[in-house]
Amino acid sequence: MTFQITVQPSGRQFSAEPDEVMLAAGIRQGIGLPYGCKDGACGSCKCKLISGSVVHGPHQSKALSAEEEATGYVLTCCGVAHSDVVLESRQVTEAGAFSIKKMPVRVNSLERASHDVIVLRLQLPASDVFQYHAGQYVEFLLRDGDRRSYSMANAPHLQATQPGLELHLRHMPGGKFTDHVFGAMKEKDILRIEGPYGSFFLREDSDKPIVLLASGTGFAPIKAVIEHMLHKGIERPATLYWGGRRPSDLYQAAWIQARLAEMPNLRYVPVVSDALPEDAWTGRTGFVHQAVLQDFPDLSGHEVYACGAPIVVDSARHDYVTKAGLPEEAFFADSFTTALDKAA
Repeated sequence: MTFQITVQPSGRQFSAEPDEVMLAAGIRQGIGLPYGCKDGACGSCKCKLISGSVVHGPHQSKALSAEEEATGYVLTCCGVAHSDVVLESRQVTEAGAFSIKKMPVRVNSLERASHDVIVLRLQLPASDVFQYHAGQYVEFLLRDGDRRSYSMANAPHLQATQPGLELHLRHMPGGKFTDHVFGAMKEKDILRIEGPYGSFFLREDSDKPIVLLASGTGFAPIKAVIEHMLHKGIERPATLYWGGRRPSDLYQAAWIQARLAEMPNLRYVPVVSDALPEDAWTGRTGFVHQAVLQDFPDLSGHEVYACGAPIVVDSARHDYVTKAGLPEEAFFADSFTTALDKAA
């Protein structure tokens, strides 16, 4: 027996096996459910349960609190249907998803962008085609079965002239994967990836002005979205807010300046939280998500695309909806949960 899952208001439908989490079933059948970590840690897949019975597996209370569950919210990444189910998710549209593939990749280059960020470029198999939306991510398949997720920082149209993937990796001291990247990894190494994953990409059927919010290496998928907008000639007003502790954390400022010269509807607001006197920083200071509120106290007519540290994404989601009138369905996010976050 399988259960029928219906997502409103789009009317998209798919089936789930009795022991299959709803998100996995949706991904398998090309349904664009919202999600991020897939591990019950970030809350990006949270949906309203309209009808039916759902039983949750392990998850973190910050992703779905007991109060939220009691009022009818579910996490599709760890929720198993025990009957036919109707969900509400206004982020689901008629747009199909690209097929998910496993493939080997070769390390083309490792470029140190700052003291703790490497820009990793990967060569894809010459005989294969890898399709994705700007903003999505891939997972590295480690030898012990673990996985690590990183967003593509290059837009998909560039595959025609510059095939390969660009990823931005921040060093997490003690991290199984990033210790290797920053230590032993070298050019021509072979790795395995799977993807594309994620529901973070630009909704092109809207003409609303855009706020792009990035913290740290959350800039990577935002960079891909900006490249995609330039390529498609999308002229919606967009303001990029990029936050870091020190100015050096904003590691591709020159790239942004070049895009500003090409995109008259793009603005850039860098924000630094812990500048030191020797930084001679004269720009905005404080928390990056609060800088948005200072400039846009009314977000009711905007869309927000937020990427980076969970505390930044979660704070932005809460404050923009409750304080600035942003519709919940106009907040799109990719929360960069680490292996430590997922294990909490």
